[in-house]
Amino acid sequence: MTWFESFILGLVQGLTEFLPISSSAHLRLTAAFADWHDPGAAFTAITQIGTEAAVLIYFRKDIARIITAWSRSLVNKELRGDHDAQMGWLVIVGSIPIGVLGVTLKDQIEGPFRDLRLTATTLIVMGIVLGVADRLAARDETGGKHRSIRERKTLSELGVRDGLIFGICQAMALVPGVSRSGATISGGLLMGYTREAAARYSFLLAIPAVLASGVFELKDAGSSGHISWGPTVFATVIAFVVGYAVIAWFMKFITTKSFMPFVIYRVLLGIVLFVLIAAGVLSPHAAESAG
Repeated sequence: MTWFESFILGLVQGLTEFLPISSSAHLRLTAAFADWHDPGAAFTAITQIGTEAAVLIYFRKDIARIITAWSRSLVNKELRGDHDAQMGWLVIVGSIPIGVLGVTLKDQIEGPFRDLRLTATTLIVMGIVLGVADRLAARDETGGKHRSIRERKTLSELGVRDGLIFGICQAMALVPGVSRSGATISGGLLMGYTREAAARYSFLLAIPAVLASGVFELKDAGSSGHISWGPTVFATVIAFVVGYAVIAWFMKFITTKSFMPFVIYRVLLGIVLFVLIAAGVLSPHAAESAG
């Protein structure tokens, strides 16, 4: 991997990690369209450490409050009913599905799941799911037939069942094209949470999963020697800087705007991929064997 490639891939990672359009799919597609070698699951996992560092800094007050309350509740039973202490447990519970499936499906994640036909399918299908969830939320917020915005759930109403469902949605992002934020936000909206609540929990829930995945890949990459460390670290730094700016923008965007631009983008990109593959312009395994 060249330094230019690492810069572009780090930029793509930072721009797409927190938007509901799938960073893993865009890293894969960037390599395919540029005729570069597929950066692979290890590169993706390691550069995600950069974007998660942005989450840690942006949500530092929330994270510090949750960790403090959770830690204190371990020795003080009276604090176990505190919302922040409960949130600590809910993040742990929600991380179980992706932890189990990530280990179980490791070979598939690094192999068959990277087929561009599957990526195109998940881009379209999950785009439609996000669109439906967004329309339901919009109808509630405008006082439609169902709920008003005041009746939509906040994180104070999050329980073990919903936390586990959020976690299952997050685990779907092991397939490129699904999108971690897209899947968890869609799940949250369908369960009746506000856009802000669904997005906030999505980002918090991703922290243990992404950091664990990154450390795991670091260990494997260090022993195998099959990674360009300089460019990878450079890409991780780029992803951190760009990712922080995207979080700040996205959290403001969702308070007043619809997810429909992302829905349209996902569906169109998926259709374009299918057309290019069907026409023979792009191989489903493009870039995998490129130098």
